[in-house]
Amino acid sequence: MNLPNKLTLGRIIVAIIILILLMIPWYNLGINFPTYIVAGKIMVDLKFIIVGILFVLAALTDFLDGYIARSRNLVTDFGKVMDAIADKVLVNGLLILLAYNGFISIAIPVIIITRDIFVDSFKMASGKKGKVVAASFTGKAKTMCMMIGIALTCFYNLPFELIGINVGYALIIIATVLSIISACQYYYNTKDTFKAK
Repeated sequence: MNLPNKLTLGRIIVAIIILILLMIPWYNLGINFPTYIVAGKIMVDLKFIIVGILFVLAALTDFLDGYIARSRNLVTDFGKVMDAIADKVLVNGLLILLAYNGFISIAIPVIIITRDIFVDSFKMASGKKGKVVAASFTGKAKTMCMMIGIALTCFYNLPFELIGINVGYALIIIATVLSIISACQYYYNTKDTFKAK
């Protein structure tokens, strides 16, 4: 197994750790994560800070494994599949749990997951016809906004929360809008695939 694939598998493991941290009712097990008051008004739960740190590390491996695979010509079918799985488990799983904990609207993971289903279907259909649709600028911008937005949300939008501007949530909303736009672009670029013969 090459280095990019190892990094991808590592990202999946980190994603699972993140989900376990947020899904398990630790207080029922007698474990309470400490909370802190920042600037006298913002209550911060250490559990989400840990999740934020792990998420940033996972996001960095997402960039790193792709860069290494392309620069060293180590791109494999296994890597492509596992990379997509790692991204979905990490981002979509965390969005669901952030919504569950009241950080974001439940509508956001619903839109993002529905969009992913449509886009993956477009990719699969066009792939069977031998047509590969490259990631659009909108899709890349969506990913960047989403990654930064989720990280800031896990860190309680600090330091921007101190001046009353929820940059993290704003970036997640922008990413959600961009995800819809990029889905429309994917459909436009692959619509010939769906024409009846």
